Amino acid sequence: MKNGSFRILCLLQFLLLAFACQPRDRYVVFTGYAQGGTYSVKANMKDVDVRDSEVRDSIDAILRQIDNSLSGYNRNSLLSRFNDGERIVPDSLFIDIYGRAYDLFLLTGGCVDPASAPLFDLWGFGFRSGELPGDGQVAEVLNVCGMSRLKKDIRSAICRNGTLDSKSVLVDEDAVPAMLNYNAIAQGYSCDLVAKYLYSIGVKDMMVDIGEIFCDGVNPSGRPWTIGIDSPVDGNDQPGADLQAVFSVPDGPHGVVTSGNYRKFYIRDGKKYAHTVDPRTGYPVSHTLLSATVVAPDATVADAYATHCMVVGLEEAKAFISSDPQLEACLIYDEGGEFRMWTSPGFILK
Repeated sequence: MKNGSFRILCLLQFLLLAFACQPRDRYVVFTGYAQGGTYSVKANMKDVDVRDSEVRDSIDAILRQIDNSLSGYNRNSLLSRFNDGERIVPDSLFIDIYGRAYDLFLLTGGCVDPASAPLFDLWGFGFRSGELPGDGQVAEVLNVCGMSRLKKDIRSAICRNGTLDSKSVLVDEDAVPAMLNYNAIAQGYSCDLVAKYLYSIGVKDMMVDIGEIFCDGVNPSGRPWTIGIDSPVDGNDQPGADLQAVFSVPDGPHGVVTSGNYRKFYIRDGKKYAHTVDPRTGYPVSHTLLSATVVAPDATVADAYATHCMVVGLEEAKAFISSDPQLEACLIYDEGGEFRMWTSPGFILK
């Protein structure tokens, strides 16, 4: 064998050996219970030095912290105690989500309003029971709602001893105390916090599903993540059981959230009252838009903007999505008793 051929053969063997020694993709699925349901986190653990068991424990710890801070269903959480008028010591999550929520309240023109908790309770779609209120009740409650009644910077409401209550956040502290409900962004926010932890330990390819979704990188097949959109049929309570469409998530980090009126509603005297309540009017929405799937740079924004679309209806939602190059969406609506879909240019159906 000639020396040149021998050198080429050795080089090929070296390259094959080097390739074989490269760390292989190692996707791990972490599952558990959170926020009244289950979560699923798929992560490529290649090049990650943290043990799988430690990652699982850390995800559970993050979700427990969120529950103890921001859940209105946990009667001992900081949020529940704040809403009950108790003086609390807010943690970093309580302070952070308040600021995010206030910004989103302004960006959506009041369509996403966490300070409308009494209104959601009144209609039975909040943390307390209620159903079919009269016009007088709606008007009365509407007067004590709204982030515009609250200080924009929550830190300015915290006392020197580090405590805060539902009156100190008010612009006018003689007004009716504030009550907060973060349901419009809480699951998206949770996804973002878990993703932030995964990034911190070196994960690049991930899908975080906590009812809403955050994903980045590629799936185990090396391709973009694909997500199903549930058919917005009343009573379709099992995610993935009845799909309207499947789409590929664009490259890069994205939150993906679907909001709709086909799971939480009640019918009285032949009329459907859906859980999407317009904080500006005080009443549940009534229009042809059945569900909105929004893709945004993070899951908190996607969560808020999906709700925004459901509040404003089809035409305003189209205009809103089209006005922001960072957003993509699929809007499913009713036209003469049949489902129709509108998708933005970057929303790729499979």
